[in-house]
Amino acid sequence: MEPSAARAVLRDVFGHADYRGGQREAVEAVLAGRDAVVLLPTGAGKSLCYQVPAVALARAGQGTTIVISPLIALMDDQVGALAGRGIVAAAIHSHQEDDERREVITRFARGELELLYVSPERAALASFRQLAARVRVAMLAIDEAHCVSQWGHDFRPEYMELHELRRIVRAPTIALTATATPRVMTEIASALELAEPVRVSGDFRRPNLSFEVRRLPKDAERIAATIATLDEAGLRGRGTGRAIVYCATRKKTELVAGELKSAGFAVGHYHAGRTALARERSQRAFATARTRVLVATSAFGMGIDYPDVRVIVHFQAPGSLEAYYQEAGRAGRDGEPGRCVLLFGASDLVTQRRLMERGRGSVAAQTRAEDALAAIEAYVHTATCRQVQLCAHFEPAGEHARCARCDVCTGVVAEELHAPVELRASPRPAKPRMLTPRAERKAGRRPPWLAKNAEGRAERQRDRRPRTNSVTLELDTYRKRMARQLKWKAYMVFQQKTIAAIAEQRPLSRDALLRIPGLGPAKIARFGDDIIAVVRRHSPSE
Repeated sequence: MEPSAARAVLRDVFGHADYRGGQREAVEAVLAGRDAVVLLPTGAGKSLCYQVPAVALARAGQGTTIVISPLIALMDDQVGALAGRGIVAAAIHSHQEDDERREVITRFARGELELLYVSPERAALASFRQLAARVRVAMLAIDEAHCVSQWGHDFRPEYMELHELRRIVRAPTIALTATATPRVMTEIASALELAEPVRVSGDFRRPNLSFEVRRLPKDAERIAATIATLDEAGLRGRGTGRAIVYCATRKKTELVAGELKSAGFAVGHYHAGRTALARERSQRAFATARTRVLVATSAFGMGIDYPDVRVIVHFQAPGSLEAYYQEAGRAGRDGEPGRCVLLFGASDLVTQRRLMERGRGSVAAQTRAEDALAAIEAYVHTATCRQVQLCAHFEPAGEHARCARCDVCTGVVAEELHAPVELRASPRPAKPRMLTPRAERKAGRRPPWLAKNAEGRAERQRDRRPRTNSVTLELDTYRKRMARQLKWKAYMVFQQKTIAAIAEQRPLSRDALLRIPGLGPAKIARFGDDIIAVVRRHSPSE
């Protein structure tokens, strides 16, 4: 089929003037009868890679496209959206009444559907394979294809059986994912028995997102940091924008949701332990912005596409960088700025290992999980641009430019990340017996070792104290006052090195404040006028 037919569908049916990065290559591969493995980041338009050729092929009389999708809610959302564009699509799943399911099967058998969505569990059934063998199938699309790989972060064994359906339908197959390393991409192609697939990889940069990490070991500190982050985004009360706070466990999800509710946020919570009705209500309240903050486990998110998520907070570290980037990538889908904050402590790794042990995986699976946790630790402690490190995880051979937005690029890496790690003291050789400091003072002399230690401590304290002048003193007083009002810690207002930079540069405009490390747009909006007023009061020219 000519690529022009697909371009007409893209324009006339979906309303897009042109393809986005990676989409054209994917569409043209399947139109040419080739298999394809597509790696596009969250929010880059993966669905169009199979929806556009599916419609073009169906309208050319080539048959129905079967789409394998892992979530019923995602199937229904996509079927509804396609129907709104005049596309004949349907789904078969367990939440349907028997009559509705039979009607869809009948329409599929007659060749009336342009797209049919099914779960991997249904696609693995012998009865469905027998049905597909009697129908003209134009294409097979496998969404969230990383689930086929045991190296992936969301392995589902049913995906391993999809090659049997592929053997029957004998149509071009496109496998799509937002999170796969080169190793996972290779395993996807192998497990699905793809024939020399075209590999398509998009640009993983998200220039509108800022990434930061905070090392906070205690829940109380993380709650305070989460509240501060949500407040800086203006998410308390009514307004625009939303936030998702991810937790690793159900218990932590409920705890955090309760704390945020007590702090005055309109908040809901979502995890797999809640009833289907409760989950549906939480998701609907978040979708309609009745609740602007949702606290959730990883059970929430696959296929979720809300344009105005301004903040993603990971209250606990996830089990892999793939999971982290997929979840963090749900911010800023509308192209406007988004903030992605990872709160980290050593206990997070313990939690992830405990979750892994519940799955009772093989030794190989445990090794993979440890490799994934090592990648998370490397990300936390990196001294390079965070977005560069994330992109390099998926595209090691690519050249990735610094983002100029993350906490590393802006020089405001949280102080806690560089705090010394408390180590166990190693055995020391016994010291010669000597008088205690009190006894030595009574004897009228101070022991040399005590004097040396005291001088060293005093010198270190002098080094840590900021150079004081009238600006630094007033700014320090101001940040303490604001911290009390907002119930933050002082460093959450701004850090000592930010005060030092203000005192040195003496900014007198908001544009000048943007050049100060540690002052982003949100903080300038909140504190900028007050800072400028302080500088003016102590400026010789004023």
